[in-house]
Amino acid sequence: MIKKLIAISFIFVLFLTSCEKEVEKQPLPDGMREVTVIESIPVRDYTYIRVSENNNELWIAVPSMSVEKGQTLYFSKSLEMKNFKGSSIDRTFESILFVEDIKTISPDAEQNMGMVKHPKIEMSGKQDIKLTPLSGGKTVEQVFAQSQTLSGKTVKIRGQVTKFNESIMDRNWIHIQDGTGKSDDFDLLITTQDVAKVGDVIVVEGTLVVNKDFGSGYTYAVLLENSKITVEKSL
Repeated sequence: MIKKLIAISFIFVLFLTSCEKEVEKQPLPDGMREVTVIESIPVRDYTYIRVSENNNELWIAVPSMSVEKGQTLYFSKSLEMKNFKGSSIDRTFESILFVEDIKTISPDAEQNMGMVKHPKIEMSGKQDIKLTPLSGGKTVEQVFAQSQTLSGKTVKIRGQVTKFNESIMDRNWIHIQDGTGKSDDFDLLITTQDVAKVGDVIVVEGTLVVNKDFGSGYTYAVLLENSKITVEKSL
């Protein structure tokens, strides 16, 4: 009887050990960072988050999202800005990371759940927008289709603002759509010193640039730089 109990106990210990191994935390992929939320400051288009990483505190900025104190976040692509002034909160950050691929679950959990990779934050999903093309201008779809020919030239276009990020790298970043285009040519990025709100219908005039690389994973096949904006309709 005693031998039987010992055998059962041994099997039970092996079972527990096996379970512990199954839930053992997997190492992060190369380049992946894990941080813990300390506090967050939501503003119009993104959220500033103070986080802890290996007992060091730092600030990151992500597209608008809700986070909780103690929550774990993951990312691998970021762009550091020094002495960045957050105009929306009248605060200057000595250093802040603008994160491209923020995740709320670990890479191994994501893989186990059969999930796809988190999409890039730059592009908004295609929205139900129908605008009359600008006379003498281009549509979003045409800009992408003719990008090699238009590279370095001034382009005019009418679009609706779907995303606005202010004062990053000394410029404002605006995404527009006009209802044209399909999976990868419906959303156009422009950079400007002008200001617009999400939902505004604007006319944009800027220089078309192809394969623009800002570093740290921020690469754009097509964008309009140094753009001038005229707001036609504001919500």
